[in-house]
Amino acid sequence: MSAPEKIERKALLTAAMDGIESIGRIEIKSIMLAPGQRAGLHLHPCTVVGYVADGSIRFQVEGQPARILEKGDPFHEPVNVRIFSFDNASENASATFIAFYLLGPGEDQLIEMLDH
Repeated sequence: MSAPEKIERKALLTAAMDGIESIGRIEIKSIMLAPGQRAGLHLHPCTVVGYVADGSIRFQVEGQPARILEKGDPFHEPVNVRIFSFDNASENASATFIAFYLLGPGEDQLIEMLDH
């Protein structure tokens, strides 16, 4: 019997959990954006982490430069920080991402849409 292969672990994201005292539950959502679809200016009253499952996403958190996330790339949306863009970067193909919402005890709201 041969020795088992070594399990490879690759660090993808470390997200600071500022402002979180405890996590009551985690909701996991698969979200699809149509070609060219934009999420709009928003924030989350909870921390969100996730990854792009398919396609590409234009992502910009307030105070950071915009960047393009590709399939497999992780992301972190900090609690109560404006997200300027979380948009499908392609005008021709859909994009899907998986989001993990870290909710405190009694929290239910996942997103707050903003006007400006």
